[in-house]
Amino acid sequence: MKADYLEESLLRQLEERLLQPDVRKSAKDIMDLLADEFIEIGSSGRVFDKQQIIESLQNEPIEPLIQRSITEFKTLVLATGVILVIYRIVRHISGEQPVHSLRSSIWKLNNDQWKMIFHQGTLVRE
Repeated sequence: MKADYLEESLLRQLEERLLQPDVRKSAKDIMDLLADEFIEIGSSGRVFDKQQIIESLQNEPIEPLIQRSITEFKTLVLATGVILVIYRIVRHISGEQPVHSLRSSIWKLNNDQWKMIFHQGTLVRE
């Protein structure tokens, strides 16, 4: 079953927030968005925990010419307070071909706050 409109809109906003350079550089913002048990499987196949992601984002270079946009955003309720989101990110770099990736995240409602518990990104060829 698809999430209701308000939940879907909120989760899309949270995913978009994670794409913003100022949020990515803020350990506090990332800590607020990711659950303590967070796990990510990167496009390299490497597995990261919450602390590793926070450290990685702190060292990520700021690239003002990169724009990321979310398309094909869908939700699926897995259980009460647990929602899977699936979408495509298109990364635009000035003068280069866009890079597409398929993304999936699982969000869990914890004390009236949505926290991401899982994320995976897979590069796709266009």
